Amino acid sequence: MAKIKFELSYDRYTITLADPPLNILDIELLQELRDSLLLVKSDRHLLVIDAEGEKAFSAGASVQDHMGERIELMLSLFHECFRILDRLELVTIAKVRGVALGGGCELALACDFVLASDRSKFGQPEIRLGVFPPVATYQLARQMAPRKGLELLLTGDSISAPEAERLGIVNRVFESATFDSDCESWVATLLKQSASSLRHTKRAFRLSAHSDFQQRLTETERLYLDELMKTEDAVEGLNAFLEKRVPAYKGR
Repeated sequence: MAKIKFELSYDRYTITLADPPLNILDIELLQELRDSLLLVKSDRHLLVIDAEGEKAFSAGASVQDHMGERIELMLSLFHECFRILDRLELVTIAKVRGVALGGGCELALACDFVLASDRSKFGQPEIRLGVFPPVATYQLARQMAPRKGLELLLTGDSISAPEAERLGIVNRVFESATFDSDCESWVATLLKQSASSLRHTKRAFRLSAHSDFQQRLTETERLYLDELMKTEDAVEGLNAFLEKRVPAYKGR
């Protein structure tokens, strides 16, 4: 059964994570997500990334696929999705109903806009497994106050949707009961504009922000694979998660 749903309408592309309740970003889902993103062209106003289920937009990347020989394929697919998403010229919107944790939070923050339910939460808990989230180290350093971004990375704490809005990583928070209709009302403002003007304005904004995501991600990926994943603590943290025990870190 497919883990991604891909739809095309007159004004938008919609990619839906369709593996509830947690929409875990495993190798199979990431392959489908990459293939779907490659189908997105600049002939519509928007790309909306949605998710099935109320519990989670995505609870993050698969820990099982983080182990042994699978990690390089998983990380390569994961980062390829973000590289493709970063290159898209049309406006991208994440609709977050439930929790967006780890890779799920990174996927939401990779979009131009984040619309959240009042029940949603955001967080990067990777540090509790002895690792760090490569994409989020870039995103949080640029999208919010550096001290708060570093706090999220180093504590692994989650924040509510209203707090995420206050900190600048969420655009709007809507009540869960009317989430879809409220999102459509918000999106309608963008749909009134010229699709080509939206694309050109997005390009100009990124030029002004001196974005270097592609280069930074390559450097961070090397640090992650060649240095972090060779430490004893990173392996211990991931094993402890899978074995449902408290990790015994040694600081090396």
